[in-house]
Amino acid sequence: MRRIDWNALNVAERKTLLQRPASLRSEELRRTVARILEQVRADGDVTLRALTRKFDGVEIGPLRVEEDEYAVAADVITSEARAAIDEAYARIRAFHEAQQPLSLRVETAPGVVCERITRPLAAVGLYVPAGSAPLPSSALMLGVPAQLAGCERIVLCSPPMRDGRIEPHVLYAAQRCGIRDVFKLGGAQAIAAMAWGTESVPRCDKLFGPGNAFVTEAKRQLAGEGIAIDMPAGPSEVMVIADADADASFVAADLLAQAEHGPDSQVLLVTTDAALIDAVLQAIETQIAKLPRADIARAALAHSLLIAVPDLSTATDIANAYAPEHLIVQTREPRALLPRLRAAGSIFLGAYAAESLGDYCSGTNHVLPTGGAARAFSGVSLASFLNFITVQEVSAAGLRTIGPCAITLAGIEGLDAHAAAVRLRLERAA
Repeated sequence: MRRIDWNALNVAERKTLLQRPASLRSEELRRTVARILEQVRADGDVTLRALTRKFDGVEIGPLRVEEDEYAVAADVITSEARAAIDEAYARIRAFHEAQQPLSLRVETAPGVVCERITRPLAAVGLYVPAGSAPLPSSALMLGVPAQLAGCERIVLCSPPMRDGRIEPHVLYAAQRCGIRDVFKLGGAQAIAAMAWGTESVPRCDKLFGPGNAFVTEAKRQLAGEGIAIDMPAGPSEVMVIADADADASFVAADLLAQAEHGPDSQVLLVTTDAALIDAVLQAIETQIAKLPRADIARAALAHSLLIAVPDLSTATDIANAYAPEHLIVQTREPRALLPRLRAAGSIFLGAYAAESLGDYCSGTNHVLPTGGAARAFSGVSLASFLNFITVQEVSAAGLRTIGPCAITLAGIEGLDAHAAAVRLRLERAA
């Protein structure tokens, strides 16, 4: 873990420090994913079965989850797990339900009415990873807003287990969100199937969800071909802003919670109290010894940053420059910093606001922009599953009011047909 004195750096060194590590995206990865995409587009289900056999070691029957499998999943998991998923579902739904956009109708001139209306996306594709652990929380974070938006078709893909079934916690969460188009597919091939459509998998208008390097690369390549995705994705990130009042054990726990995601996770502490750094390092050593994923966490911590700053104003400047996926504020008055913070995927205020709560059950969405994309992208929300369409309705009187303006501007731009379309109507209205 690197200890940094911010005041000892010049402008160029500060900029370099806050850059993410170079992407490990290799030419081989690009070629492999491009080949998978083309194979799925060309051969559909045949390729999906072959790749599932190759990568997951499973010979799949029907790709689509059958009705009896939902009941089995609900019976297999514990009552405690069902209750936790139900509880998280309710809070996530409550927060996203409150995001329903207000109707907008404005008369911009007498007889000229402009509106904005919303329509749900017709078909969305949700990807839920299933690597070293099941991720029912991701099924909830994507499924709840899609359900609330009223999307006509919600497709969910998740890699099959060795027995050929979807992980039961994930399947129960999908069922809780009313999703019935669930497919036993993982990796880049699942992304390709939802993008292009196959004999079994419906084509989707927009793709959502996290994943490994292959999934991320597939979404990146498809976005380059004009297929809509939720946002740029990369390794998970957390930044903690702390002062002398921060609890070192809490800070250490938050850093470790992010570090255990993977060796490429980004972990930063920015503090006004240099002594806190020593306390956090000591707490990390105590806590990490108890973690089953300690080796993964240590690999992430090896390139983490512990930055000492002169004041909280500097800390917020660093946070805005870095634009972290998760930003935790453990200071004496955390809310006082909120007006200054403008670039983060999600902000956690106060000592008790563990980032883990946002991952699972506080109600906010955990599908968030990484890699500095929070400067321009927002996390998944209800709006992610809606189209916003503008409407204009113009009376004859309204045309007479604004028509000359349109004709003049069309003339400036040299678009005579545009001007004529208005002029003809003005003549008729007269």
